[in-house]
Amino acid sequence: MQTLFLSAALILGAYLLGSISFAVVVSKCMQLPDPHSYGSGNPGATNVLRTGNKKAAILTLLGDSLKGLVAVVLARYFLQNSSQADWALPAVIVAVFVGHLYPIFYGFKGGKGVATACGILFGVNFILGIATLSTWLIIAFFFRYSSLAALAAAVFAPFYAALLFGFAPICTAILLVGVLLTLRHRKNIMNLLNGTESKIGSKK
Repeated sequence: MQTLFLSAALILGAYLLGSISFAVVVSKCMQLPDPHSYGSGNPGATNVLRTGNKKAAILTLLGDSLKGLVAVVLARYFLQNSSQADWALPAVIVAVFVGHLYPIFYGFKGGKGVATACGILFGVNFILGIATLSTWLIIAFFFRYSSLAALAAAVFAPFYAALLFGFAPICTAILLVGVLLTLRHRKNIMNLLNGTESKIGSKK
């Protein structure tokens, strides 16, 4: 019963941690407009960058990444000797990501999850994080589309995870994160197909 309570607490804590929108927090601290009110309306680093404040965008990126990393690292630490780790750790992964997408503190209006997903992958395994980040960088460098790079990373992350862990439950969680991230990029996918997606470094 105590172990079950710990698992439940970690899952709930992960969702609440994921629900902290660093785009909103950083913007308030630096007296910038609410990121929901301009640009794409997405509370993420890319939209915060549209204010012209690079420091705010970097802090948002770091904060959103770290919450994914911290949630997974804490879960791994507390569940390392637990018989429930096989299902509880994947649940924590999904919970912190869902928290970012649908934050309870901001009317369930969250970001697209790229930075948080990156933090999650590094929390699971450093090699997994490096492989997925490298995929993002390669696609972004050659095609200049941030959204396309994110979608490619979302596709390859479960594949890399399967190579490292086999068909473990944690791979299912990473696959679900990839699916959710892809769904959040529906508009970007349409823009890519229509040739209207903005490239990295371009001005809207």
